[in-house]
Amino acid sequence: MISMPDLQTALLDLLYETRDDDLRLIIGGGYGIYLKREHLRTTGERTLFAEWPEARSTNDLDLFLRPELLIAKERLKPLANALTQLGYDPVEGAEKYQFAKPGPTGGREGSLKIDLLTGPRGCFEGTGVRFDARRVRPRPSVGIHAHPVDEALTLENDLTPVCLEGTTSKGKMHEATVFLPHPITYAMMKLFAFRDRFNDENKEFGRYHALDLYVVLAMATEVEWKTAQTLSRERRQANEYVEATRIVDQYFGTQTSGGVLRLRESPYGRPELQIVDFLSALRELFPTITTSGGV
Repeated sequence: MISMPDLQTALLDLLYETRDDDLRLIIGGGYGIYLKREHLRTTGERTLFAEWPEARSTNDLDLFLRPELLIAKERLKPLANALTQLGYDPVEGAEKYQFAKPGPTGGREGSLKIDLLTGPRGCFEGTGVRFDARRVRPRPSVGIHAHPVDEALTLENDLTPVCLEGTTSKGKMHEATVFLPHPITYAMMKLFAFRDRFNDENKEFGRYHALDLYVVLAMATEVEWKTAQTLSRERRQANEYVEATRIVDQYFGTQTSGGVLRLRESPYGRPELQIVDFLSALRELFPTITTSGGV
């Protein structure tokens, strides 16, 4: 498994190659959660829960492209060029939105994968950009697509800027700012990812997604939690939000629900984790739908 410092170097390489372009990349996935953890250690801000599990490892970089970049497609050419220059190859079957770089021995050991994602498909209606459930395709092609994430309803809301500084793989010192999704955005994405992986043995039955969901809420600051409550009320009628509520009902309703069991089964789970508080926070953001269709 590639280390977090290696992932930072890989990200700094990409940021350095696109340093003259205002891409304002949003970093999701496990590495985004790691960056949030390090950011909070620096700021010392009070968070929703005191108990956090150990940071989990990952070999992926989930890069969210703002919809405006895919609409103004010329702005993506530097990113496409940078991926080629840095030795990334398209992943077969997911060409132009997944790229992989072989490990030091040329194989999968120590390899790195970059996923390019974006916001909901609704962002592209009437723009001339082609899209379906699998990918968003700028026209004409610039060598970059992105996978749409319909449940990321609040992708661009209240992002957290984080400054990265360090040395690229070529020894260049570089400093750049990336952005992290708001906790409610992360929570929505993790709920859907957990549901989709609950019965998937190859994906650890969703254990890591259940763990990430806990961590996302645990690390919410006081300001973020207030914003999450507001965004929850504003988006409650959206189809994706209603589905997220159903996922909470099904998998995170009680301490013996499937999602909680998966969380406890995770190698990063600990008895000290604040499960009762976690379930309460989830229910506050995603209240049970009443039989009358309201919430």
